[in-house]
Amino acid sequence: MARVKGGNVSKNRRRKVLKQAKGYFGSKHRLYKTAQEQLFHSGVYAYRDRKQNKRNFRKLWITRINAACRMNDISYSKFMNGLSIAGVEVNRKMLSELAIDNMDAFKELVKVAKEALKSGKKATKKVEVKKEEKEVKSPAKETKEDYSKLSLADLKKVAKEKGIKGYSTMKKDELLANLK
Repeated sequence: MARVKGGNVSKNRRRKVLKQAKGYFGSKHRLYKTAQEQLFHSGVYAYRDRKQNKRNFRKLWITRINAACRMNDISYSKFMNGLSIAGVEVNRKMLSELAIDNMDAFKELVKVAKEALKSGKKATKKVEVKKEEKEVKSPAKETKEDYSKLSLADLKKVAKEKGIKGYSTMKKDELLANLK
């Protein structure tokens, strides 16, 4: 039987492993055998750390919420207990974002939690978080007179929405003529 050396197949397999090991320290990116061992370990670490990442973020959110609660004279555990009694279902990620970005809304939630802890029963009060809304005008909602004020990109968006063919290659005056 003839001897088979592998040739291109073996070379490509080794090249692929060494490419994946690029950037590793010492012989781990130079030698095939050590590179392959390190890739196995790296895969295990990546799998493990994808699970640990979720834990780490939860810890971070709880720390942020706790800090904001302490600023409002309540402990984290009492705050969370008060929210559950009040029937407020907001996850920790969003609570931490509120604690960072919108302290007024967080203070409202603290008030709700404190009231629920005092009464000891589920609150029927509806909590509304006031969000700063920016008015966004859609180019399609503009009137015909306002088309001349729009930029070329906005005119193309309007033309696309109205179904005008060949709008992408038209100039501004051609688009204005087709839209009127």
